[in-house]
Amino acid sequence: MTEVRPLVVATDETVLEEILRVAAVAGCEPECAPDLAAARARWARAPLVVLDQAAVRAGPDLPRRGGVVLICKGAPEGDAWRHAYNSGADRIIALPDEESALAEAFADVLDGPAERAGRLIGVIGGSGGAGASVLAGAIALAADEDPGGALLIDCDPLGGGVDLLLGLEKTEGRRWPEVQLTGRVSLPALLGDLPQHRHDGGGLPVLSCGRDGPGPSAEALSAVLAAGRRAGRTVVCDLPRGFGEEEAVVVADADLVVLAVPVEARACMAAKQVMRRLTAYTDRIGIVACGRSPVGFTPQETAALLGPPLLAFMPPERGLAVAVENGEFRLKNRGPLAKTAEAVLAAARCEGGVAPR
Repeated sequence: MTEVRPLVVATDETVLEEILRVAAVAGCEPECAPDLAAARARWARAPLVVLDQAAVRAGPDLPRRGGVVLICKGAPEGDAWRHAYNSGADRIIALPDEESALAEAFADVLDGPAERAGRLIGVIGGSGGAGASVLAGAIALAADEDPGGALLIDCDPLGGGVDLLLGLEKTEGRRWPEVQLTGRVSLPALLGDLPQHRHDGGGLPVLSCGRDGPGPSAEALSAVLAAGRRAGRTVVCDLPRGFGEEEAVVVADADLVVLAVPVEARACMAAKQVMRRLTAYTDRIGIVACGRSPVGFTPQETAALLGPPLLAFMPPERGLAVAVENGEFRLKNRGPLAKTAEAVLAAARCEGGVAPR
């Protein structure tokens, strides 16, 4: 969160209460001044100034600056536009009808400008038992070492919860049943409520499905994805094979969709069915071939059969199944899982993700 807080200058107590309520919903704690005279010392340095009409009427005039919002009760009338001009306001927001616009303004301050927009990576299994959730967790952990950090999102309400994979099932924090959001989301406020998987580089925030209750709605998922990318994080989504309208928002917007496919002919046939659905939304798809074939089927043959480029071959990793079962998920340095995660991230960092098929 930025150290310099928004400034609210409101003389009308009713309007002040409404502004502060909206700020609280956005996870923001602004500084307050009763009038413009008291606001003078903080006027220039505040990232956002929110004024009410009563404060503007009382003056005094302060230097013009950007990032000023004028609040009016109900639809703006003639004098509201005059007050907006006199105060140098960029826009007028009418409460309560336009409170979502005010929440977005507060959220913009909280998120802060990222050096670059974050990337979105979807991971989906081409067949049952492909290890897509494990791969998604590995990619998120590897990405969390980057300066922007990462966010792991569980999109499969029938998967038992990705928090189990990371040993977070007893860690307090919100899961999707408690995070049904719409509109603009303040990422710092959301992250403060999520469980985190601690690792040497810090803590990976995880938004998991619960053991019961619904998964994400399309609106909530879109809001969280947008917040993560605005903040410069790499957002990794663990997708169900039978994805619907909700998960399609990830597939359509992803920089890269990773299809994890066991090196087996039958698994390839199942993956072809998943591919048909994916290609209705995106051509930014790459293959990770997993395991070993009992009959000599190669990773290259796997990718060739499906069409998209082969991003990596991930052979079995010794001790991984036991570690996952014990809630001790870690990336072994230079192990197959870690190397695969790095290969996926390298493909996602390319301009436009992977080349279209």
